[in-house]
Amino acid sequence: MNNKSVTDKSKLLSWLLRHGAGEEGLTMDAAGWAPVDEVLRVARCSREVLEDVVVLNNKQRYEYDGERVRASQGHSLDGMPVTLDALERSWAVYDGGDAVWHGTSVEAIAGIARTGIERGQRSHVHLAEAVDSHVGKRASVHVMLEVSVARLRAVGLEVYRSPNGVVLTREVPVGCIVRLDPVSKRAKSVAADLRGLLGVEL
Repeated sequence: MNNKSVTDKSKLLSWLLRHGAGEEGLTMDAAGWAPVDEVLRVARCSREVLEDVVVLNNKQRYEYDGERVRASQGHSLDGMPVTLDALERSWAVYDGGDAVWHGTSVEAIAGIARTGIERGQRSHVHLAEAVDSHVGKRASVHVMLEVSVARLRAVGLEVYRSPNGVVLTREVPVGCIVRLDPVSKRAKSVAADLRGLLGVEL
């Protein structure tokens, strides 16, 4: 199977297991697990292709045990059978250091300063254990926001780690953001203003 075929099937499986199960009538439990036979039928691929996609995915997005498969994280809530509680029970409680990170754009900071980091259409906010982590990195990331795990827990928000290493929580209130690191030239030029919006220091 060539790289393009793997990429194409991986995109299809990612959509199906994260967002499209309800639309496609795919059986799925509340923690996101779907029967392999049904996934193969809906995705129109062989078991060998599915195994290639799972093994070769560079972000380890999928979990596979031979009879069932799921996306490790990143699920939509609308139109999907997953629930917050079931997903969280299937993940490990985060036991790392106090600092976790969220990458975002310059344009997003004003909104974050008003409402915190919201999960949007996804089940959880995605965070990373290190500022240089590849997790969640996109071309549009201009700044990295440091989030305090202790502060999250102090306001009643638990923190989890998915099997592929993504750190997750339901939301991040503004008061749990403790630092802003600019990573683009543009962000560096306005870093002081961005920090002022968030009320954080160097």
